Amino acid sequence: QVQFVESGGGLVQPGGSLTLSCVASENILNILLIGWYRQAPGKQRERVARISSGDNIHYANSVKGRFTISKDNAKNTVYLQMNNLKFEDTAVYYCGAGINGEESSWGQGTQVTVSS
Repeated sequence: QVQFVESGGGLVQPGGSLTLSCVASENILNILLIGWYRQAPGKQRERVARISSGDNIHYANSVKGRFTISKDNAKNTVYLQMNNLKFEDTAVYYCGAGINGEESSWGQGTQVTVSS
């Protein structure tokens, strides 16, 4: 299974921005779907954005207009630009392959904390 290493999280005030990165262990051109997921304390993991090998993109309604997913095939890296962050965006963020991350192993993730 492909593995990802996530980075870029941190502490940010409401309204702030962060850019997350995840580097894949293999050529991402070979991966049909890659998603960014998040898990808040006491909640189930949810997908917030997904990008296909053909650059088709889908966002969860909760982040639409605020988050942007992109990828750099040459670097095997997928990004998540997060703007206008809200308290409810606080979570550990992960990358996953496949429809629901079933084609990859979950990594350590990167913590995003939105706090004033």
